[in-house]
Amino acid sequence: MSITIGDPLTTGDVVGVAMQRERVEIADDLAARIEPARRAIEDVVASQRTVYGVTTGFGYLANVRISSAEAKDLQRDIVLSHATGVGDELSEPVVRAMMLLKARTFAFGISGVRIELITRMVDMLNLGMHPVVPGQGSLGASGDLAPLAHLALPLIGHGHVRLQGEKLDASTALRRVGLQPLELSYKEGLSLVNGTEGMLGIGILTLHRIENLARAADIAGAMTLEACLGTDQAFSEDLVGLRRHPGPLVVAANLRKLLSDSDIVRSHRTSDHLVQDAYSLRCIPQVHGAYRDALAYVRSTFEAELLSAIDNPSVLPELEMMGSSGNFHGEALALALDHLALATAGFATISERRVARLVDPQLNNGLPAFLTKDPGRRSGFMLVQYTAAALVSESRSLCFPASADSIPTSAGQEDHVSMGMTSARKAMQIAANSERAVAVEALAAAQAIDLRSPLKPGPGTGAGRSAIRRVSTALEEDRPLSGDIEAVATLINNGSFQAVIEEAVGTIA
Repeated sequence: MSITIGDPLTTGDVVGVAMQRERVEIADDLAARIEPARRAIEDVVASQRTVYGVTTGFGYLANVRISSAEAKDLQRDIVLSHATGVGDELSEPVVRAMMLLKARTFAFGISGVRIELITRMVDMLNLGMHPVVPGQGSLGASGDLAPLAHLALPLIGHGHVRLQGEKLDASTALRRVGLQPLELSYKEGLSLVNGTEGMLGIGILTLHRIENLARAADIAGAMTLEACLGTDQAFSEDLVGLRRHPGPLVVAANLRKLLSDSDIVRSHRTSDHLVQDAYSLRCIPQVHGAYRDALAYVRSTFEAELLSAIDNPSVLPELEMMGSSGNFHGEALALALDHLALATAGFATISERRVARLVDPQLNNGLPAFLTKDPGRRSGFMLVQYTAAALVSESRSLCFPASADSIPTSAGQEDHVSMGMTSARKAMQIAANSERAVAVEALAAAQAIDLRSPLKPGPGTGAGRSAIRRVSTALEEDRPLSGDIEAVATLINNGSFQAVIEEAVGTIA
């Protein structure tokens, strides 16, 4: 399968190129489609018209005229001067997503760049040549300036890349694959550093993770409810449907499917041992469903951005217009990414409360303390709940919305910024924390279901236990469980956990 630059991109396309290294191609007619805007840029330089970033300086220096003789050097220098990123480098999938999204931006035909830039980025993707991009330094307007400058450095033979995993200086890597550094032309440096491709790339990949996590959270929640002798009656479509939000209906349907034909649930269905389950069990549809509705908003924002041309200035040759705008500003994405972070933390918050119930003999309806047959002599699952609590607490500290902040820059010219890249990086960290927190619940719930033997779980929850047992044996003697948590978190991250359950009961939405 291949992805074509020049065709509309989906979030699935971005995930495929970023994570599965799907091949990228260029539409046959793309060069012709972007040529009118390129010709308009060349006309500007030839006529010495004043156009921001083409024949002027940048930001506060926009009032400084640049001669035609210096216009090309200007484009090289903006890439060099803007490469001020610091901190840990972004992951290979994120960098691949950024490269794909930047090529997509140029394919709209409003940037005025040459086809050579698109071709070079596509070649680098297909060769596995990934720029080294530090993660910190972006304010989210004019987009992700510093990260995108680092993304662009290797195009001109500067900076570093990872080529098939080996870190090399860009000039060495280019020689190794038989390519020459590009010489940037008019407006190309500006177009390379402008845009929201950094925060959007991280956002799309993180959303993909959290949509996986949402399904895993439903599965883990169903396993916990079953092990705690909760009731499935609160998940009736008639009851949940009284409230007109779409997410809870999806989650309730998942729970009914997962708990169907469970001997454990059937064993107490007519019992009056509890009038109502605790909120962390009874309200799973309403809580998980609210987070799912948040994910739907985030997805719609990302999909709109994928269809958007975000360069500045924009070249509209059919209107004989070349105008500056604020389309590079990341506010829409920053708000969505902060919302994504909040919803992602929420999955872990309620999951940790369910783990606390599982290990507490006062709350778990007859299970031994800390899910061990010999409490006191053994600690069992005592400390895994600590781990979940620590992960949740850290995520809460990361949930303050970066989009609520703004620091003026460029001598007041760029006086409101989105902080969207900070929102993206926080959401990515919260995603990792929440995968591990839900992994803790799945491990604890599997142990609890085992302790309910000889009663059998339902086919769905039983498949969940089986998926856990493929990477983690039941806890008899105390042992370090950190490796088990990481193994289950990996299953959740890559979708394997969810896939095992779907083989047993069908699609978990």
